[in-house]
Amino acid sequence: MHELRPYQTDLINGVRQAYIEGYRAPCVVLGCGGGKSVIVAEMARQTTARGNRVLFLVHRQELCEQIRSTFRWWGVNMDLCRIGMVQTICRRINKIHPPALIITDENHHSLARSYKKIYEAFPDARRVGVTATPVRLNGGGLGDVNDKLVIGVSTKWLIENGYLAPYEYYAPTVADLTGLHVQRGEYVTEEVMKKLNKSAIYGDVINYYRQLSDGKQAICYCASIEHSKTMAEQFNAVGITAAHIDGETPKQERSEIVDKFRSGEIMILCNVDLISEGFDVPDCNTAILLRPTKSLTLYIQQSMRCMRYKPGKKAIIIDHVGNYARFGLPDMDREWDLTPKAPGKKKDESEIKIRQCPHCFFTHEYAPACPKCGYVYPIKERTLEEIKAAHLEKIQGIVLDYTTPNECGTLTELQAYAKNHGYRPGWAYYQAKRRGII
Repeated sequence: MHELRPYQTDLINGVRQAYIEGYRAPCVVLGCGGGKSVIVAEMARQTTARGNRVLFLVHRQELCEQIRSTFRWWGVNMDLCRIGMVQTICRRINKIHPPALIITDENHHSLARSYKKIYEAFPDARRVGVTATPVRLNGGGLGDVNDKLVIGVSTKWLIENGYLAPYEYYAPTVADLTGLHVQRGEYVTEEVMKKLNKSAIYGDVINYYRQLSDGKQAICYCASIEHSKTMAEQFNAVGITAAHIDGETPKQERSEIVDKFRSGEIMILCNVDLISEGFDVPDCNTAILLRPTKSLTLYIQQSMRCMRYKPGKKAIIIDHVGNYARFGLPDMDREWDLTPKAPGKKKDESEIKIRQCPHCFFTHEYAPACPKCGYVYPIKERTLEEIKAAHLEKIQGIVLDYTTPNECGTLTELQAYAKNHGYRPGWAYYQAKRRGII
């Protein structure tokens, strides 16, 4: 009998309580590396142990055998559990025994029509999904497919309690990525390639790897298959063993490359998005980000790939494409809700500022000095032109440029703060009313 961690047991109990309260489709939220696979394995084991059927949905074929192996190891009755790629299940939906429970892996995908077709085919089944990021690409929630969020411990908690490795985040810029266009919610690959496909940039990426994580195994996330292959060639050309894999790499060849990475024969494993959601690869120390993204989900999965726990380990994240500026740091506390058009909000609803040290490129939450090298950030006096450019208001000689709402003492100041931070109309009045200002 396997044993769950206490916080994993709490999540299963939370799902059970949701069903008791009448919810039909809760979503479990737990950060990358928190052990979502054993949580769903235990739910499947308990369901099949009662003689009920389970349908487990994945979005990529290569994940099926991986999940099947985990379920067998955990003691799930596989005669009553079907694991399948969502497209395959859709084609065979009339031949499937009605399940009592549908489990959706990487639940943020479940807004797609293919998932909804399966859910609608089995209306009597309870559902549960698991994800680290219960959001759409545009930041909205999953209320169209889920009716309850069961939220687990934070990524910071997992690090502090020894379930994930602590990390250092560096963001040395190697290319000017301004002016990129977006299509279907993501940056245009051809434009990204044009910016990054230069010999000097490849050289800078290698030099920063040597400077920040020399001799440590890394997974490198690239903008395209061509970009990934070229990056691997560039590492090999300077004596750092590297290989490329993608979804079209033959299964045998891919297994051999992963085995070589596991044994340490290969130091750098280059790919596009393959080694992101659930893909089983060995432990590594470093994540190199060369793929700018508009997806919080993709950013979290790729940046945290190197944070699997080992005693004494410190993970290194090298972000060359400014993803941190869009999303903050990987372990930043976030608040989630189910509202389809409401983005997940940062804690306290105030902007958490990120600083990048110009001396060592260490990237961290706002502080007057770099925690890594001690560099003290200069205090910059703003000119009136800069204030206007930043859309700040100057009222009665006071510049309303507050770091948090708590610094505001009047309704006027709260209104200016709300305007500067893009808050909805009515926020300032509510805050003022709550504090007794009006």
